[in-house]
Amino acid sequence: MPSISVAKAMCGAVLAAVVATPVAAQSTEPVSPASDFSFSANMTLASQYRYRGLMQTNNKPAIQGGFDLSHSSGLYIGNWNSSISWLGDSDDNVSAPLEMDFYAGYTAPIWGDLTVDVGVLQYYYPGSYPQGFVSPDTTELYLGLGYGPVSFKYSHAVTNLFGWADSKNSQYYDLSASVPTGFWGLNLDGHVGYQRVRNVADGNYTDWSLGLSKTWGNVTASLAYVDTNADKGVYTSAATGRYQGKAAAVFSLTAAF
Repeated sequence: MPSISVAKAMCGAVLAAVVATPVAAQSTEPVSPASDFSFSANMTLASQYRYRGLMQTNNKPAIQGGFDLSHSSGLYIGNWNSSISWLGDSDDNVSAPLEMDFYAGYTAPIWGDLTVDVGVLQYYYPGSYPQGFVSPDTTELYLGLGYGPVSFKYSHAVTNLFGWADSKNSQYYDLSASVPTGFWGLNLDGHVGYQRVRNVADGNYTDWSLGLSKTWGNVTASLAYVDTNADKGVYTSAATGRYQGKAAAVFSLTAAF
């Protein structure tokens, strides 16, 4: 039997060990709750910019980028930007080298894999324009449905459409799909769209594209064939004489953050 002094020493040592040993279950450090908001950004280099099948950079490269802020409720806002030349190509007196898009909307599942996306999109083209030039700034409302790899989107202009006079209430119909091929991580990307330009003779046209894309981490590369049946008399640039709806192969490299 140890002496009293030894026993006291042993008790002190045990007590010191207990005090010195951290107990995870009794930790009082606060745990930060997960945020209801998520932020993402993207940057793209493209061999050229095509929108709804029409050339926007006169067959020259484009730099693009934007960001999105989303809430767990399904609400979101965002901005996307691209270099352009089509306005200057249409009139030598115009200087407008940038497209800025601002949008806000709501997306949510409505039944199984079926989702809905509804919102408003403002196209803004800062620059200098001659007197009497119809503003290209355009506001569209949109409604989209998605099911697995397939999506359909309807856009309705509540202003003039991209500088066409008296074109309010023009519409665009977009059917797109991106399907995994099962080979080397490639996706097969297809699209067909129909642009109806109100009160513009021969302004209506169909555009389509077919291509492949692949993602490595946060980088996606895509190559697509783009074409239209847009009327040459309507969609040929006055300044360059170039047909804006001509078929083309478009390559892009996008980084997401």
